Amino acid sequence: MLRTVDLGRSGLKVTEVGCGGIPIMRVDPEEARAIIQRCFQLGIRFFDTAHVYGDSETKFGSALESVRDEVVLATKVWAKDAEGAAKELELSFERLRTSQIDLIQSHNVSNQPDLDRVMGPGGAYEVLARAKAEGRVRAIGLSSHNPDIAVQAIRTGKFATLQFPFNFIEDDPQEKVFPSARERGVGLIAMKPLGGGLLDRADLCFRFLQQFPDVVPIPGVQSMKEIEEIVGVYQVRRPSSQDDREHMQKIRDELGGRFCHRCEYCLPCEQGVQIPKVLLIKSQVRRFSAQPLSVIAREAVASAGQCIECGDCVEKCPYHLPVPEMLKENAEVFGKFMADHGLTP
Repeated sequence: MLRTVDLGRSGLKVTEVGCGGIPIMRVDPEEARAIIQRCFQLGIRFFDTAHVYGDSETKFGSALESVRDEVVLATKVWAKDAEGAAKELELSFERLRTSQIDLIQSHNVSNQPDLDRVMGPGGAYEVLARAKAEGRVRAIGLSSHNPDIAVQAIRTGKFATLQFPFNFIEDDPQEKVFPSARERGVGLIAMKPLGGGLLDRADLCFRFLQQFPDVVPIPGVQSMKEIEEIVGVYQVRRPSSQDDREHMQKIRDELGGRFCHRCEYCLPCEQGVQIPKVLLIKSQVRRFSAQPLSVIAREAVASAGQCIECGDCVEKCPYHLPVPEMLKENAEVFGKFMADHGLTP
């Protein structure tokens, strides 16, 4: 049975693991409904989505309408200005089929200009605060990928929750961000508990996260099997073993510090480069045999040749990765891997 935890000082009580809303975009509506309802059957009562996640809000709203009073619904507004945030918020109410949103978050506030726009006159925060004062929103939070900006936002005292990437390959927040949040009673939500799709061992990922009972992970899922595996880790609890820790360290060593987090903020690329898919190649050559990888990745790798090094992706990337350089590196790895196995790149 999943435990219930307080989400900081937000006043919200949520299950110790939630459900994130990105991958559900890729699933047809009927299957999505079945997956979301399976999450509920397994005891999950916290669901997180966003205005910019395609039809994710609509799918959550449809699947959870009959149990609305039993779940905590969180979503996000992308716009940093008041006018844009107001429009997005009203659409979120409509899509989620609810008159009250439990947690509204300002989405991806990861640089100083964004934070200044959100918090300044005519900024998105004005709209969120007004909605809370009117009782249409229960709590206001923030999502970010930048530790310095996250801490600065926490110190304003305006946000009840923080959503931030956290997993065993991105564990810096426990030193750089979480202490400030805990000091001020800010609830912690872990996005990308599976490394944005880089990590395929749910058991390792969620045993690691169970060390931090006040941090609520929100894995995105696109199949019943995935969520059943994740919840299973909470049903049969045990601490990470020595073998687990050694395996996690091996993965850290393989990935190094420069890897795509698959947030997809670099998209769309005007040249049609499938950036996140290309940047997965180094990881995939360690997990796939040559023939299936050729089928899976060939089109994406071919798109890397269309890069003109305009720099747009670098500017958009919240992790400031040298994307054009990494595209070349991954394409070269793919070519060598195929050639080593007698296949045409």
